[in-house]
Amino acid sequence: MVIMRHSCIACCTDVRFSEASSNSQSAKVTSKQTYEHKLRHIAAQVPLAALPARDQAFLRDKSHHHCFTFQELRQLTEMALDFTRWNEASIIEIWPQKLSTEPTSKAARAKVLACIRQHWHSLKQTANSYHSFGPSTKPIRQKTILVEREKGKLGLGYCPVASTRTRCCNLMTLDAIENCGFGCSYCSIQSFYHGNQIYFDPGFAQKLNALKVHHDRVYHIGTGQSSDSLMWGNKHGVLDALAAFARKHPNVILEMKTKSRNVSYFLENEIPRNIICTWSLNTTTIITHEEHSTASLQCRLDAARKVADRGILVGFHFHPMVHYDSWAKDYSEIFEIIQKRFDAAEVALVSLGTLTFTKSVMRQIRVRQFKSKMLQMPLVEADGKLSYPLETKLEMFRHAYGSLKSWHGRVFFYLCMENNRLWKPVFGYEYPSNEAFEAAMKLSYMEKIRGRSLLNVSA
Repeated sequence: MVIMRHSCIACCTDVRFSEASSNSQSAKVTSKQTYEHKLRHIAAQVPLAALPARDQAFLRDKSHHHCFTFQELRQLTEMALDFTRWNEASIIEIWPQKLSTEPTSKAARAKVLACIRQHWHSLKQTANSYHSFGPSTKPIRQKTILVEREKGKLGLGYCPVASTRTRCCNLMTLDAIENCGFGCSYCSIQSFYHGNQIYFDPGFAQKLNALKVHHDRVYHIGTGQSSDSLMWGNKHGVLDALAAFARKHPNVILEMKTKSRNVSYFLENEIPRNIICTWSLNTTTIITHEEHSTASLQCRLDAARKVADRGILVGFHFHPMVHYDSWAKDYSEIFEIIQKRFDAAEVALVSLGTLTFTKSVMRQIRVRQFKSKMLQMPLVEADGKLSYPLETKLEMFRHAYGSLKSWHGRVFFYLCMENNRLWKPVFGYEYPSNEAFEAAMKLSYMEKIRGRSLLNVSA
């Protein structure tokens, strides 16, 4: 790969940056000797150690010269990590050489930081390309360790990313397994589970069986929030317990969301009709470079076809849709394939959503040791998180919904974790409240579940 050298535009004289004002870190540097001690303290609090050794040494050297404050070095380190993760020219190659010899001063530091930030912003505004990515950019797969760990109570709650700022379906989540063996670069699981241990509760079946369910209401419960629902199969009897629970409570819609091809349990056992198997789908480009260790697109679709052939409802999540140079063409191919391979009567749902980050997830993406373009995007504030600009979301969602026209009115479409103001421009309708959205979703799913059950009886 030929790395082009980038030059910064030295037009940064009007940029203003505030000095950190926390404890001794904000004290004005009065001598190089004093700064050496301060730098050791600063370096321990920024993700400097996650950089390649050469970049670390370079930033330390420049810090000695310019006496960067805590906030300045933190910003430089994060941008340097982004350049590395994006497989772009390193901070060494794009450093403004003309400013390197300027005397230490607040103005000189501001110029340097502004030039690096200008280059960083320009990369985020350019459509991503994975052409420079290859086998060397993939992470080394960690061997997972399956561990039994007794939990005090059943891990049942509401979607952890639910927000009053977005239109939410009020999905309930069930932590059947904790931690995931896949390595998707953007996954939020990495922000609350660490390491390679996968946890199974030996008392899960008993706790689930004892769960009080009101039979005069419909429940929608998903098992794919804290781990992939199917990649572990029936290890520790998890699928046995879930199938028994669904059979006992026909008013529960149990959704198993996956990026796996492991559907042998569903081919070898009688499955209650109120279990829905859903696949998170993405383009081959994104699966190859961002959804590490997951099943290929072809394998996911083949697995879904096998399950549908057993009379089990399936669904498809295009979440996240990712914007890159050939996104429209690549997603269009998937939309065409699924409409050819699946009848609308077999499909319960299609959800659409984009990349949405919290700051904690962004920190994890930066320090993980593999390449990723996930943060090389123009992030804007979106309902308490950071995501694509509204115009980009509208473009992607409209393209997806329009491409699936043959399923309109026959499959339940929805936006996942997106603001309600996006619904009408995309679908032509919107829900006045989360409760109305939830009720419409459950009604649609239940109608298809009952329809599939009647078909099974008549067959």
